Amino acid sequence: MQKRLVLDQQQIAIILKRFCHQLIENHDTFENTVLLGLQPRGPIVLDKIVRLLEEIAGVKVPFGYLDATFHRDDFRRRDFPLKANETKIDFLIEGKKVVLIDDVLYKGRSVRAALDAMIAFGRPQKVELMILIDRKYTRDYPIMPDYCGMKVNTLESQYVSVEWAEKGFEEDAIWITEKA
Repeated sequence: MQKRLVLDQQQIAIILKRFCHQLIENHDTFENTVLLGLQPRGPIVLDKIVRLLEEIAGVKVPFGYLDATFHRDDFRRRDFPLKANETKIDFLIEGKKVVLIDDVLYKGRSVRAALDAMIAFGRPQKVELMILIDRKYTRDYPIMPDYCGMKVNTLESQYVSVEWAEKGFEEDAIWITEKA
């Protein structure tokens, strides 16, 4: 299987720090801002961002994990049932600025579903999207990130694989591989 490194651990760390500085610039004191990690892989990125924001700016930002499985438009169209993840949001987002965080933006279906799922927690003032990798030219919905680590050109036959040390990999890395 061909495997091409897109970002290594050092490059990912630089991007995460850049994200934090952009968030600080755009949200100042974070008094009206919340961060939501889109399940299943967004919470890993979110947790790193939350830790870095506390280190860099000394701010504690309300954050949670959002699962949009049952809001997906392809939920009942699969050969196998989707397994839901935990939604863990212990605050309302009514009138708040929400930053949705995920690892890879592909077709935009997960983000579209997340927008529907968020409404159960109130109507946000504004929603922004932060992603590590934007797979260009693959969108089914007109969804674009506000914060983007890197844009990559991929084929339908390829997969963006995100490896995290927290998940048992040697170190953080993002690869493009051929689908099996």
